[in-house]
Amino acid sequence: MTSPTQRSLKHLREQGHTVAVVERFNPFSKTRLDLFGILDIVSLSPDGETVGVQTTSGSNVSARVSKIAASENLAALRRCGWRLLVHGWRKNAAGKWVLREVDVS
Repeated sequence: MTSPTQRSLKHLREQGHTVAVVERFNPFSKTRLDLFGILDIVSLSPDGETVGVQTTSGSNVSARVSKIAASENLAALRRCGWRLLVHGWRKNAAGKWVLREVDVS
């Protein structure tokens, strides 16, 4: 099974982005730690834009949007001109993976 992060990496690469996973696993607490508490992927777009992406399942998009809105680091990322996206992945009726992208910049 492919993770939402892997699907987003593939999607961004297909658009010509240079991407890196910035989420890491803490084996002591057995938790995942996002960059700045909100980002799973950092991407450099072909047009020179820095993009931060939070990936999740389709049903958790609104929770991730709320998480980003409540972040103490959001203002700093916006000041630096980062584009911030939430990628939500779900299967449609035909069984194909579909992306819902929400811009929270």
